[in-house]
Amino acid sequence: MANLSTSINGTDIKVYNGYNSRLVAYSQNATLNVNMGLSERGNTDSYAWYNAIEGNRSWDVSVEGAYAWVDDFGNALYDGADDILERRILDRTLCFIVFGNTSTYYPTSHNHSWGGQAWLTNVSISAPNEDTATYSLTLEGFGFLRKINPK
Repeated sequence: MANLSTSINGTDIKVYNGYNSRLVAYSQNATLNVNMGLSERGNTDSYAWYNAIEGNRSWDVSVEGAYAWVDDFGNALYDGADDILERRILDRTLCFIVFGNTSTYYPTSHNHSWGGQAWLTNVSISAPNEDTATYSLTLEGFGFLRKINPK
């Protein structure tokens, strides 16, 4: 059973571009959702109770963070929210993303990540008055989600 001393710090879980291992838009928060639909299977033996069998599975990842155009040194950001919007929605290209901890500092048999191809389906950029501008992205899985073990 997991306890607070063995739980994973949320800052250790990140969303990476699977092609170049960069953080996706330098995200600060991320969520992986995995779903399985159910197909209704009613028959006379169910006595009018709901009965279902497994259906299609789906997955998505949502990320959010501070919206910026340059890094701490004043250099233009690459793979920022604007770049992802341009390359993934406007150019209609698939992403390969990895959700998890790909750290090689403390590799163990327990470190693993989840990854797969995804479409970027939503980009939202918020600019509240006198507050930090933020963005959020939603990536819908295309095909299967696979477990990725450390090398």
